[in-house]
Amino acid sequence: MTRIITALSEISADYQALFVDLWGCVHDGVRALPEAVAALQAYRKTGGIVVLLTNSPKPRKGVETQLDQFGVPRDAWDTIATSGDSARAAMFRGAVGEKVFFIGEDRDMPFFEPIKVVEDPVTITLTKLEEAEGIVCTGPFDPAADPADLRPQLLYAKQKGLKLLCANPDIVVDRGERREWCAGAVAQLYTEMGGESLYFGKPHPPIYDLARRRLAQQDAGIGDRAILAIGDGIQTDIRGAMGEEIDSLFISGGLARAETKTDGQPEAEALTAYLDTEKAAPTFTIGHLR
Repeated sequence: MTRIITALSEISADYQALFVDLWGCVHDGVRALPEAVAALQAYRKTGGIVVLLTNSPKPRKGVETQLDQFGVPRDAWDTIATSGDSARAAMFRGAVGEKVFFIGEDRDMPFFEPIKVVEDPVTITLTKLEEAEGIVCTGPFDPAADPADLRPQLLYAKQKGLKLLCANPDIVVDRGERREWCAGAVAQLYTEMGGESLYFGKPHPPIYDLARRRLAQQDAGIGDRAILAIGDGIQTDIRGAMGEEIDSLFISGGLARAETKTDGQPEAEALTAYLDTEKAAPTFTIGHLR
């Protein structure tokens, strides 16, 4: 049974580091969430380390710029691990070949910029689907459109036996008051159609390996028992933490605010029913990070 808390400070002394989701926890896709920022700043003042662990397809530098634009101050976090960086490393190691068909928005083109951490990277060339050896997906061409619109291209890709590299396993995010589709929705559809999708963000192991490496650069002596994962995605943040045997704090007022009847704090019965349905067991739950 999850324990409902009212503030991060109730439990933070038990943990030396936090793996913190961004969208829905620290910002809403438009601006920073002040209470969350204050909670992270207070935690860092006690000596705790904050690793921002995000399924963003952006490289780390791109996320840093975005956080500045949203008003998340630099003293609220120590380092960042992104799904994009984990997926980029795999791409430059040749996971989906050298000629790739790109599904995503123009703003995600930095995904293809050279990366220093891979020795002898392959040369990536963006090409038409008919000439591609694989697919890279950072999200739908239009995040407001139904991913099913891509079914013709995906069917052709499946028939060719192409692998799809998913740079963001999230299904949806809320940008302010607007819900948008993510790359995970495209990859899910491709898998359902019989295609092969490769995942590198939460809840899959590669991004946690990256997060641990980033944490070790700050303090090499912190083990999993001293890490608390925080997020609003029950099938990404919480499922990933469970798989890694890391304690977790579920933010019920994010993607699941309706299901958990969160108005400030979740309604206990609704929360229990939701967690039972999702077969998830976060260590703690709070309405919003504060």
